[in-house]
Amino acid sequence: MSIPFRYRKLGYVALNVTDINRSVAFYTDIVGLEVSGSIPGDGPAFLRCSSDHHNIVLYPNDQPGLKRIGFELESQHEIDRARRHLEGLGLTVEDISKEERALLRQEDGLRFVEPHSGVTMELYTRMLQMAQPFVPHLAKIARLGHVVLAVERFEEMARFLHENLGFAISDFVQGAVVFMRCQPNPYHHTFAVGRSAGGNHLNHVNFMVSDVDDIGVAVNRLNKAQVPIVFGPGRHKPSGSIFLYFLDPDGMTVEYSFGMEEFPEHDYREPRVLEPHPLSLDLWGGLPKPEFGKVGPIEHERAQEEA
Repeated sequence: MSIPFRYRKLGYVALNVTDINRSVAFYTDIVGLEVSGSIPGDGPAFLRCSSDHHNIVLYPNDQPGLKRIGFELESQHEIDRARRHLEGLGLTVEDISKEERALLRQEDGLRFVEPHSGVTMELYTRMLQMAQPFVPHLAKIARLGHVVLAVERFEEMARFLHENLGFAISDFVQGAVVFMRCQPNPYHHTFAVGRSAGGNHLNHVNFMVSDVDDIGVAVNRLNKAQVPIVFGPGRHKPSGSIFLYFLDPDGMTVEYSFGMEEFPEHDYREPRVLEPHPLSLDLWGGLPKPEFGKVGPIEHERAQEEA
């Protein structure tokens, strides 16, 4: 498939949280991120797991949820291509103001609303690189890995991402989940969309670790801190990764994973269609708890419903 514009990676996820100080403490002291900046009082708070200025942004809100998803493109040329392409699709494209770009430590960028889920997606280029490297202290976090949504029109959203936004499909769980990567980024999925029977919402945010021991150590650390583990440890069939899911203070789901299939830019394998069976998601036979992937309304959609 032709790519309308070229991605570099999933850059950051912005979350709404009900107690910003509590959430900052959780994401630093339990997950292992590092604070790179914050705005006193109203926030936001910026946290990182890389040399980027931020990979997670926390905004205070009366309800937890997903504010937006930011993808970094390869260059200014790709931002220009994206702007023309999105406008050609008839989408409303909002340029990020100079003031907000200064706050986010980013260069040119734009936002639009994905029409089937209501999620705000941001495309940007050139985030500030921090002088001091990120030094893992709890888990050897290598990167922000992926974000997963649960949406009622998940097949339409997956088709839109694939046909119009340049996401390649890596695998399907038939009728349930579509795993996608932002090309030419090689990882099995940087975005996945699952079926929801109860509104559109965040399913989980993932951090990839570089040592399988981080998964086992995290189990004990989470249990000691009385953080609910809602799925795992286990091994995903689609990506081959070992996983562990747990809840943040607002009940949103966070994942550690180790290992993931990588795809070449060209001549990659065809996506597999996997049976909708528990073993397709966990080869070790585990099942998620009821709290898994349930909390995290999408901000733009919620605002539309309340209007």
